[in-house]
Amino acid sequence: MKEITENISLFIEKLTSLIQSYDIIIDTLDIALVAFLIFNAIKMLRQTRGIQIVKGLVLVGVVFGVISLLHMQASTFLFKTLLSDFILVLIILFAPEIRHALETMGRSKLGFFNFFGAQQGDALYERKKRAILEICKACNDMSEKKIGALIVFERDTQLGDVVKTGTTVEAKVSKELIGSLFFPNSPLHDGAVVIRDGRVLSAGCILPLTENNRLSSELGTRHRASLGITENSDAVVVVVSEETGKISISVEGKMERDISDGILIERLMGYILPNTNDMVKNSLPALIKSKIKEKRNK
Repeated sequence: MKEITENISLFIEKLTSLIQSYDIIIDTLDIALVAFLIFNAIKMLRQTRGIQIVKGLVLVGVVFGVISLLHMQASTFLFKTLLSDFILVLIILFAPEIRHALETMGRSKLGFFNFFGAQQGDALYERKKRAILEICKACNDMSEKKIGALIVFERDTQLGDVVKTGTTVEAKVSKELIGSLFFPNSPLHDGAVVIRDGRVLSAGCILPLTENNRLSSELGTRHRASLGITENSDAVVVVVSEETGKISISVEGKMERDISDGILIERLMGYILPNTNDMVKNSLPALIKSKIKEKRNK
């Protein structure tokens, strides 16, 4: 009883000392920052296979705790040897997740980071706008003919590794060019086309497939590749299904399936050219009129 009383008194003494030394501004900010980092780390890991690694590490920790309590010397020595460079092991295991987190920070819209990015002039703005309209027309045409397509819009994250896997094109975006690149049996029709700054940069590119195993079996390689590249970058990807002709759009590892022509142009304008609501409203009627004219000519 005396020992319990002493332990309680010691605990109260330490708690009082902690409260007295607590700095309401600095310590509160410190706790808030740690909580924010832990919350975002868990949120990020839940969307990747890293959560499975965390579960495995927790299991290893439980086993290590048990063998330590049981004083199993040989097993304890083995675990301590294996975990001696635990920080390095964590960095290696979570390298993709750490890279993704750093890329996300690098894409920050904070003003003092803007000097790292290129300035958008009116010419670039108009070129991107025209590219979006031409690609929407091409996707509508390919959708009607059930021609498969995979078009990647590069944004802040440079896709140099992906571009290297394809054939350099460096051409002005047009409905006819996009249609010819994805025409069945053409040399580049199976890969992805990468659009940078409103120009066709490369074609026939190979994209990483998503690691999400919970996707519908209806989704083919193109759809899985569109999710894979958007999980690792801020790219926007448009997919035209070869089987159904349906158009889908992927961004941030999520896919919006079976969208209409109007929704496609609205989404692309919003993702590629933010704050362009008025432009979208003005562009839609022109696009619709051009499609009606094309159908009449047919």
